Amino acid sequence: MIPMVDLKIQYRQIRAEVEQGLQQVLDDAHFILGPNVNAFEEEAANYLGAKYAISCASGTDALHLALAAVGIKAGDEVITSPFTFIATAEAICYLGAKPVFVDIDPQTFNIDPNRIEAAITANTRAILPVHLCGQPVEMAAIMALAETHGLKVIEDCAQSFGAAIDGRQTGTFGDAGCFSFFPSKNLGCFGDGGMITTQSGKLAETLKVLRNHGSKQRYHHSVIGYNSRLDEIQAVILRAKLKRITAYNGGRRTAAHTYTEQLTGLPGITPPQEDSKGTHVYHQYTLLTSNRDTFMQALSKAGVSSAIYYPIPLHRQEVFADNYRDISLPVSESVAEQCLSLPIYPELESEQIHAIVDVIKAHATG
Repeated sequence: MIPMVDLKIQYRQIRAEVEQGLQQVLDDAHFILGPNVNAFEEEAANYLGAKYAISCASGTDALHLALAAVGIKAGDEVITSPFTFIATAEAICYLGAKPVFVDIDPQTFNIDPNRIEAAITANTRAILPVHLCGQPVEMAAIMALAETHGLKVIEDCAQSFGAAIDGRQTGTFGDAGCFSFFPSKNLGCFGDGGMITTQSGKLAETLKVLRNHGSKQRYHHSVIGYNSRLDEIQAVILRAKLKRITAYNGGRRTAAHTYTEQLTGLPGITPPQEDSKGTHVYHQYTLLTSNRDTFMQALSKAGVSSAIYYPIPLHRQEVFADNYRDISLPVSESVAEQCLSLPIYPELESEQIHAIVDVIKAHATG
C-alpha cells in the first residue's frame, strides 16, 4: 500500500532526537509556552526571514488571530479564494466579516490577481491569498493592489512552509502569514499547531495577547482574547523537523518532478504547473483529469492512495450556498471537478512513483 503521506518513515528518522526532547519536557514539567516554544518561534522566524513568529494552537487559529489583530470586524469584506480548505473562510466568518470569493488561475489553482480589483468595494478591508498545494501566489500583484486600495494582506501559508518567491519566503509579504502544522503538512507536528509571522512589532505584541486570553501579564486582561497556545511537546517535534525542512521540501520537489516527467503528454491528463515565479514545495501533487473516477478506482485496486482536494469549492458548500447562490466561478468549479492528488512525501521512492504512473498510463485515454 502506498499512502498519501507516510509519517512513520519520517518519525523513524528523527525518533531518537524527538524522544530525548520529549523526555526533557516531561522531566521539566513545563508544558505551555515554555523554552521549546520560545526557541521554535525564534528558529522559525529566522528560517522564514520574518522579524516575529507567534505560535498558536492551529492553522485555523492563526488565520482567526491574524484577521482579528489587523482589525477585521463584523460587516467587513475579505477577498479570498473559493478553492481552499474551509478554514480560510471560517476564520473570516468567526469575526462576522464576509468572505468575497474571487476565481482562481487555471494553472496554479491560486487566486487570480487579475480578478481581484473588480471585487473590491467600500467594505473591503483585506485580501487573504492562499498559497495552495505549496505554490506561491503572485504576491507582487496582490501587494500592489493592497497598497493602492489601502487593504491589509493576510497570507494563508498552511500548505507552503518553505515556498519562496525570488528567495523571499511566503508569509513575509503581507501584514501577516499564517501557517498550519497539521501532521501531514510539509512541516508538521504530532497534533494541531499553528503560527503567525509578521514584520510588525506592534502586531506581534497584539497577537501574543490575543492567543493568551487577552493577557500580557498573568491575571491582567486588557482585551477579550482566546486560548490558542502551542504546547512544548509539539514544539519539540517541530524543532526537530525544522532542521530538516529544506531537505524535506527538496524531496517533495524531486518526487513531483519525477511524476511530471512521466505524466507529461499522457492523454486526458494535465500535470500541475510551476509558474516559474516562485519555488513550489508540493504539499500536494494535484493534476487535472476528466477520467478521475477511473484513475481513483484503478489506483485503489493497485494499493495506491489518492485524494480529491477539493471536490466542492467554498461558494458551493452547503454552509455558504444561500449567500452565494447567484455567483459563478467557472474556473474553480471546473478544477474541482477534475482535480486528483497523488501520494507525495519526501521519502517517496522513484520506484513507487513509476509504479503509480504505470497504473495511470494503463487507464489513460484522450
